[in-house]
Amino acid sequence: MPIRSAVVLLAALCGSGLNSHVHAAQRPNILWLFAEDTSPWMGCYGDRINRGATPHIDSLAAGGVRFSRAFVPAPVCSACRSALMGGQNQIRFNAHEHRSSRGPAKLFLPDGLKLLPQLVKENGYFTFNLGKTDYNFLWDEEQTYSLMQKSRSPIPWETLAQNQPFFGQIQTAGGKSNTSKFPQSRKVDPASVTVPPDYPQNQLYREVVAQHYDAIRMDDDFIGTVLTGLKQAGLADNTIVVYFGDHGANNLVRHKQMPTEGGLHVPFIISGPDPHVPATSVRDDLVNLLDLSATTLVWAGVAIPEWYEGQFLFDTKFVPRTFVASAKDRLDHTIDRVRTVRSD
Repeated sequence: MPIRSAVVLLAALCGSGLNSHVHAAQRPNILWLFAEDTSPWMGCYGDRINRGATPHIDSLAAGGVRFSRAFVPAPVCSACRSALMGGQNQIRFNAHEHRSSRGPAKLFLPDGLKLLPQLVKENGYFTFNLGKTDYNFLWDEEQTYSLMQKSRSPIPWETLAQNQPFFGQIQTAGGKSNTSKFPQSRKVDPASVTVPPDYPQNQLYREVVAQHYDAIRMDDDFIGTVLTGLKQAGLADNTIVVYFGDHGANNLVRHKQMPTEGGLHVPFIISGPDPHVPATSVRDDLVNLLDLSATTLVWAGVAIPEWYEGQFLFDTKFVPRTFVASAKDRLDHTIDRVRTVRSD
């Protein structure tokens, strides 16, 4: 999809009738639950193994909008997260090489490009991040986040309640959850799983697949504590909650770090108050997670910059995508360059 001008986008938003609500006196809080290394193997996605085993993620889907075909722009965390913060594909502003911010050659953002939290913060929002950032460029923490915390917990609910509206990210462990101490009674029996058809059907891969199920169950437990905390802090009624992943399963060699269906297809659920989030539904159109960046700006009442590639997901003039594109470049010590296009 070509980049649309800010003028065209703003006209569309005003025409949708929703933009006026965003500027209402009580602007919504926006909370991203950003999961690492997670494929959509949850009950709400029709997965038979985790049916009934992911109740908190499923509850978000039951009360919100579940996107069945959501894809990230890159199959690795740093490039994906960089793209979402910049509102455009990582290859457009040199944020494409994994962990490039950690080397001697530091990347500076292009002149005029502001990160998503900075745009929201400048519009009066309290912004925070709990957990990793992992951006592939130099950035100003003070201009971007009002509060940063290296750990995802404890969640400072009292501070958030006193600083509304807020836009925050809580980075969840997702597929990186250490399941060694997960109760044996809740673990998935490797013999019960079906290995994806592009992998060997052997015990090794059955154990890898089963462990990913366990990791998702552990992450669901954590998400349950977040949702409970929202309610106890009196924040649930005016908070949009977004749950999604940064790429596919971490220990499957054609998922993470590969721009394939397994590497790019992620869970994506939005739940929140009317009128910001429509009635419960399932969206089957192709969605790029860059659309979340644009949608978040609309919720916060921020004009979408002309460099943004996404569009407001709930615009009455929303144009479904005919394809989603992705890119893979250097990952760790592997020099590579792969581009993919996924259509119906």
